[in-house]
Amino acid sequence: MTNPWRRYENYLLGILLLILAFNFVDRFALGLALQDIKTDLALSDTQLGLISGIAFAIFYSIMGIPIARWADRGNRRVIVSLTTLLWSVMVVLCGAVGNFAQLVLIRIGVGVGEAGCVPTANSLIADYFDRGQRARASAIYWSGASLGIIIGNLVAGWLDRFYGWRAMFALLGLPGVVLAALAFFTLREPRAFTPKPKNSLPQEFTGAIERHARPSGKDIVESLCRNATFRYLVLGQSVLYFHSYGVLLWQPTFFVRSFGLTSGELGTWLALVLGGTGILGTYFGGRLFSRYTREDERMQLRAATYVFVVVALIAPWTYIAPNRYAAFGLIAVTSLGSTSISGPFLAIIQSIVPERMRATAVAVTFLFANLIGMGLGPLVTGVLSDTLQASAGQQSLRYALLALTPSYFLVAWLLWRASHMVFGDLLAPSAVEGKAHAKS
Repeated sequence: MTNPWRRYENYLLGILLLILAFNFVDRFALGLALQDIKTDLALSDTQLGLISGIAFAIFYSIMGIPIARWADRGNRRVIVSLTTLLWSVMVVLCGAVGNFAQLVLIRIGVGVGEAGCVPTANSLIADYFDRGQRARASAIYWSGASLGIIIGNLVAGWLDRFYGWRAMFALLGLPGVVLAALAFFTLREPRAFTPKPKNSLPQEFTGAIERHARPSGKDIVESLCRNATFRYLVLGQSVLYFHSYGVLLWQPTFFVRSFGLTSGELGTWLALVLGGTGILGTYFGGRLFSRYTREDERMQLRAATYVFVVVALIAPWTYIAPNRYAAFGLIAVTSLGSTSISGPFLAIIQSIVPERMRATAVAVTFLFANLIGMGLGPLVTGVLSDTLQASAGQQSLRYALLALTPSYFLVAWLLWRASHMVFGDLLAPSAVEGKAHAKS
């Protein structure tokens, strides 16, 4: 007989996965429609880099911190529901813009709403899955990003092809409204069911326990700054995002300009290549890490290092490939490798910080990753493409993307450094939490 509690955990994971998927749909649909938006609104590549990068990322990143602080203290069911509703409505409104300024404002609104997704969801997952299960659970959750790639390319590609980019955004925002309602009415906040300990201790002890349960912003900053593993992981994620967003949001335009694909063809190819390999890499990476490196975060980080070295050697060939088929094949290999560490990465962050800092730790990670990666990656690619146009002409974007590929080596080095620190940092949250429980 199936355990009802386990059944609910799987349901929770499924709802959060779908919310993450549609959180990502918008970004890849935007990347697919960049060329059409450029033509319709008469924009430059630099302006396209702004709306797909910094205009979204700066608010997505900064608003993630106060929302995560709210999630560490409040009702995460409500937070997930409200923020999902906000960004879904804003995605619908993307289809109604008439100029560059309006599009920038709407993208800011999308960023504010989407900021509540990942930190809040990871905090919930860590409450329902223990340390040994977190790599697998986080990998399953993060496969929602790859599902978002499939929907954001396959469905959005054909919607854009037959109905235009405006109708595409209007239709892609509606499922998020339904998911927001499902989250609000069917998910549970575990803190509401946790009994408070009887207060039989002196006031000075109960005050210390309360401060541990609700750490101040200063306490969180000091704790995270002392955590060497966390620092290296933040840097690694930032460099990875700089490359990923600098490349992924421009890859559709690269294939349109270099190989003459239509949005429908391109959406199908990218859905199969990026989405399919992303799901396989994320899911089986989480399974393999959970099976062979269970509760061995050092080995997880070292394995991830080797993966990124291999990816760094393969990635540059993508942009000098002689035809679309070779380029898509190389993208598939690099996607399979780079997504395999998604689950373990998030799981390690949840394990090296105390429970009441988990959402904030994830938000801080994505603050830097998104400001540097999502904010600057697409913009730098656009500026490089415009700069190289005089000498490379139609192929300028190809060389701009090629210039970003060495960043994979830096990611590998940062993960290797983190592997030397992780065991010591794993003990810190356990010790702190253990003291608090002993006093309670």
